[in-house]
Amino acid sequence: MSRFTNRFIVKAPIEKVWNFYTDIKHLEIITPEKLYLKVMHTTNDKISTGQECTISAKILTRKRWRSKVVACTPYEYTDEMLEGPFKKWKHVHKFNEISRNETEIIDEIDFELSYGIIGRLANFYIIHVLEKIFQNRREATKIHLEKKY
Repeated sequence: MSRFTNRFIVKAPIEKVWNFYTDIKHLEIITPEKLYLKVMHTTNDKISTGQECTISAKILTRKRWRSKVVACTPYEYTDEMLEGPFKKWKHVHKFNEISRNETEIIDEIDFELSYGIIGRLANFYIIHVLEKIFQNRREATKIHLEKKY
């Protein structure tokens, strides 16, 4: 199993960040446009334990991805892939209050590709792709949450 970790700080209160990230539509806002991500089906618009979601995105080819939220407590939730391009995928989302107007966002992804040794050789490429996707997520989150009203 391989791990990818991303962390950054956004200048916004933790409640605002939590409310944004637990609305399933946030995925369409923070995902790079070139992936053409669409939420196809969800059992709930608010992320909660047991919620299932099916998305479609273009990563080389158009793929469907079905996941389930297996745990959700205030300021942390975990989703696991049920169907999709990976043999295993577990994504832990954590939100830590740094100060009244600063929140740290941490993503920890454990993944395993199919295809045995060939899949393991592709891990470096997957981590490179994840770095680019999460750079976009950082920027989009900051633009969306740090704007003044």
